[in-house]
Amino acid sequence: MHAKVILVVLGLAALAAADSRETYSYSAPRASASSEESFESTEAKYNFNWAVSDDSSSNEFGHQEARDGDDTQGSYYVQLPDGRLQKVSFHVDGDDGYIADVTYSGEAQFPSSESAESREAPRRSYYAPDSNESK
Repeated sequence: MHAKVILVVLGLAALAAADSRETYSYSAPRASASSEESFESTEAKYNFNWAVSDDSSSNEFGHQEARDGDDTQGSYYVQLPDGRLQKVSFHVDGDDGYIADVTYSGEAQFPSSESAESREAPRRSYYAPDSNESK
């Protein structure tokens, strides 16, 4: 009997809690006269910079970029396998699109064909497993 009373009381408490919750409705955003102004104040604005330099592999590259609204400016660079450093400076300004200026510093270095031919591939030796170990 006590179990039935407890179940009824818990059921009524759950029903009362469900009725007391607020209900929310969602709808698509509505355009207003001030929506144009609020859009202007929430345009993208950022600035970042990163770089990697690994002396053991001669691997160098990086990127820097800053944006304020439609105006974006930046550059990135990479150490090419021939030894030159390639740098791309760019800017994006609204409807003008992406405008890049590519420059190279250093002089390309290529191995001579003699040195490539004279290098031998490392020799590797393979041996069959010892048949005495498996017995």
